[in-house]
Amino acid sequence: MTDARDALIAAARDAASRAYAPYSGYHVGAALLLDNGDVVTGANVENASYGLTLCAETAAIAKIANEGWIDRLAEVAIVGGRPDGDALIGSEPVRPCGRCRQILNEAAERSRADILVHCASGDGTSIATYRLSELLPAAFGPKDLGLITD
Repeated sequence: MTDARDALIAAARDAASRAYAPYSGYHVGAALLLDNGDVVTGANVENASYGLTLCAETAAIAKIANEGWIDRLAEVAIVGGRPDGDALIGSEPVRPCGRCRQILNEAAERSRADILVHCASGDGTSIATYRLSELLPAAFGPKDLGLITD
């Protein structure tokens, strides 16, 4: 385990503690590492009209986009599980949904990086790390619209 990865996962776990999930009871936190070392977090925000729910990754990406940092994404950590007091339970790593993979791809392409995505279980016993290109192969993004060239 690397200290940087562990710190990013800890930030995602902390973000999950602030999730608003009254319907599913499933808390997810995301932490985005920017190219300057800053960390930006987000948590899922559910809505009674389920389609309006925001995933943790989407909330965090919206924060960096609103700050003008959409092109500074370097790495991501995601943690999720059901709360049990101050801890999360769940032994399987939480992976981003398809929508979030596409949202992350937008920032990754803008950052010109095949970012690492660290997926951790709520109880901290399991971590799986992927490149975003593994989670979303043959992705459609800004490059396909001619907005990014190498």
